[in-house]
Amino acid sequence: MTENDPMCSEVETFDLLDQLHQILDCDPLIDELGFIHPSQLMMLNEGDSRLGSELSTTGEVERKNNIFWSREHKLGISTDYLLPLYKAAKHKFMDAYETYKKHFSLSLENDNMDSSCAFPEIEDEVMKNSKALLLLSSDFGTAWNARKLVISKREDFLISDELLLSALVLSLAPKSESSWNYRRWVIKRIARRCSTLEDIVEKESELVEKIAEKSTMNYRAWNHRSWLISYMTSEQALRELNVNKHWAALHVTDNSCFHYRRKLMLRILGDVSHGKVADTCITQFGSLKLIWKDEVDWNEVLIRRYIGREALWLHRRFLSVYWVKHFGTAQHGISPLPIEKGNKDNHVSVFIDNEVNLVQDCLNLPDSIFEDVQSQAIHSAAYLLWLNREILSSSTINLDQKLGADDLRTLLNKICPEKITVWDSLLREKTDAC
Repeated sequence: MTENDPMCSEVETFDLLDQLHQILDCDPLIDELGFIHPSQLMMLNEGDSRLGSELSTTGEVERKNNIFWSREHKLGISTDYLLPLYKAAKHKFMDAYETYKKHFSLSLENDNMDSSCAFPEIEDEVMKNSKALLLLSSDFGTAWNARKLVISKREDFLISDELLLSALVLSLAPKSESSWNYRRWVIKRIARRCSTLEDIVEKESELVEKIAEKSTMNYRAWNHRSWLISYMTSEQALRELNVNKHWAALHVTDNSCFHYRRKLMLRILGDVSHGKVADTCITQFGSLKLIWKDEVDWNEVLIRRYIGREALWLHRRFLSVYWVKHFGTAQHGISPLPIEKGNKDNHVSVFIDNEVNLVQDCLNLPDSIFEDVQSQAIHSAAYLLWLNREILSSSTINLDQKLGADDLRTLLNKICPEKITVWDSLLREKTDAC
């Protein structure tokens, strides 16, 4: 065998698995997992040797060998031994799970629904070996489902420990769909017992941001955070919108983050529209209209500061549609009556004037060889085309007079000629409508 493919007997392999179980039992607060190259593992263990006396007094679990490293609630496993460990964990888990299912089937046949309490040792084996297996293979669906089955039949398991387990798995595999799905299953069970999940939602938001810092463009993490919105109160959604603002400003390319902000804003908008919360009650952050206006202005600042970021322009499309649709000249958040045609066109005209100024500034940036400047021109031109189709198609406002169709057409032909046909088609539709 090669150096990176160590030969282990079956007995030695199961001994290694027992060592892993011991480490996990001795430190149930392990919150980070990593697969480490043997050379790096050796350096870590040498560092521990120099601090041997200190470690011995702290009670940390020490594995000064070439397989495991555990200290300060962190666990490292040598990449050389992942395959044998995985095979041993899978073997142990499948044996325990098959035994558990046989006992469970017998209990159903005998109409003894409480007989699961008669074999807790088997259930413990399923939980112990599924945990080790999932740390080595995060998307092993059978192991996740086995844990669901055992937990659903036994309420004495600490359900909060399952959140610790999935967080540990996600520290190594942040885009594991099975891990995120299991986490949501656990939260649903907690929600059955608790009237509010405010603390859990707050901790989940912190977890997602922590993972997103290490794993960029993590759609699954942000999708999980968006799912939590249904468990938020209106006030908590407002706080989330405010707290997330700083993080979003530092990650302007992450569209998933801005998608989360859109979900929050729609939740707040829906609560106000359906009378679940009065717009005048949103005093801490101002009225809903002011909140939306602040988001529009903040988005413009980011667009001008961070050139060529498509996520910012996509976010502006969302803000534009709802600003024109829901916020007229009235001072309150959402007008309960339809806005009169003249007032609506005046409101839209003021908004379009500001958008045209923004687009013109973005189109007139100094020539540069950098792609960001070219991308800014393309995104701004595409945004204007979108405005003409989505917003101005139902109004009497003539975008050509505000901007100058010939100038935009010439520019489009220069930077993105494929959009010329779209522009001409929109102009013809506008002319036919008039």
